[in-house]
Amino acid sequence: MRTIKSFISVVVTFFRLALRKLFAPRKIRFGPIERISPNVLLEFNRGAKVTLGNRIRIHSGSKIKVRRGAKLSIGEGTKINYNCMIVCRQSVSIGEKCEFGPGVLVYDHDHDFRVGLEKRLYKSSDVVIGNRVWIGANTVILRGTVIGDDCVIGAGSVVRGTISPHTVLVQKREDTVVEF
Repeated sequence: MRTIKSFISVVVTFFRLALRKLFAPRKIRFGPIERISPNVLLEFNRGAKVTLGNRIRIHSGSKIKVRRGAKLSIGEGTKINYNCMIVCRQSVSIGEKCEFGPGVLVYDHDHDFRVGLEKRLYKSSDVVIGNRVWIGANTVILRGTVIGDDCVIGAGSVVRGTISPHTVLVQKREDTVVEF
């Protein structure tokens, strides 16, 4: 039964992506075997560039949003668990054979709250996640983050900045209030 569901998911994914490719032939590239749940929201705005490596898996409840002119790249063999979200306004690059736990959020932008939220201005910086990176459940990856190859990011982390290759990052929990 599981094999049949996987096969159906691969076929449905192929047709979903092929249909998008008809309308943007140079903007979307994908491998022949992708497994994206039919319950995944794929939102690729006009001018977005999306490259999906072969044999990626994206589970139910996840949302992938690539805004106008932005670039998203997901490497071969990467697995994105349930209820993850990737929102890309500039560039998000995810390497090969990465594993995302459930509820991981990746944003390459922040609201520029200093000018007022109603103006909807954003600050954007590339996000780069290396190869063979394991990201624990409910982690938030913020703009400007670079995670090196073979890293492990502990569950519930908030990550911004550069993480050297072969690093295990676990954040301590403390109640802190920052005033600005």
